[in-house]
Amino acid sequence: MSKAVKLFGLAVACALGISAQTASAGTPSGDYAMFQHCPYQSNAIVTGCVVATINSGSFKIGRANVPINKPIVLQGGVNNIADMGQFYVPTDVPAMSPTALDVPGGLLGLMEPDTTWPGPLAQAFWNIVNTANDVTATAELVGTPQAKLINASFPPDTGDATVIQLPIRIHLQNPFLGNTCYIGSASQPIVLKLVANTTSPPPPNSPISGVPAPLTIMDTTNPVGQILLAENGTLVDNAFAVPAAKGCGNTLLPIPIITPILQGIVSAAVNLKEGLPAAAGKNTAIMSGDTAIGPSVYVQASEQ
Repeated sequence: MSKAVKLFGLAVACALGISAQTASAGTPSGDYAMFQHCPYQSNAIVTGCVVATINSGSFKIGRANVPINKPIVLQGGVNNIADMGQFYVPTDVPAMSPTALDVPGGLLGLMEPDTTWPGPLAQAFWNIVNTANDVTATAELVGTPQAKLINASFPPDTGDATVIQLPIRIHLQNPFLGNTCYIGSASQPIVLKLVANTTSPPPPNSPISGVPAPLTIMDTTNPVGQILLAENGTLVDNAFAVPAAKGCGNTLLPIPIITPILQGIVSAAVNLKEGLPAAAGKNTAIMSGDTAIGPSVYVQASEQ
């Protein structure tokens, strides 16, 4: 059987709804172990199990530019890789791994104290800069993703080329910021619409291009089946808006300031330094990595 025929057949299996047929309670094994969190058992509509790993890239929001230098894993399931539809999230683990990325410059790079700050607050800021300056940024899903995975390898010449739409918020963490400092929320998410072709952003951004991922097949023997691989691709979006940061400021610090005032002061300092909120055309996401898609019938057949 030619590679082209096998590739077409595997794509059809994931596109036309050939799903796992019987109840099961085992754990995927062998080559299919990577799909152990695929929600085909809780959603019979899932025909394709997905594990995507973002290995590199960057995330620019306003004036802050955070490099992606640690793997971010997105996993779940789809009903059809050829149509835009719901990306079904796992029930036992987060669909997006809580990968904490380092913010360049740490706390001092993220914000600056104002001369109008109360003395105890300014002192607490500099104490933490001198002892625990590091700040991390973690992307968290706050809604249901939508995906048309075939666009990652074969973006259309016209029309919507979105590969995956991700509603997220960014969790900023540092002892001074506390645990409730977020950019974006469930009611006001950052919505990424990642494409593999060329973007069309509003100014001042200029168009940028992704890299379609070549499709290959990995044959498996136990069970006999195939896994669809889309490797070395790059998805981009530079047409999304970013809301202001809110909830920043550690209320457990020994500072005689009531919570709303504390978090208002600190959040405003973050927003001033980073240029938030940032309208569409001032932000950019670039994400490079690999995706594996396993038909749920094969994933289930591998259970032990």
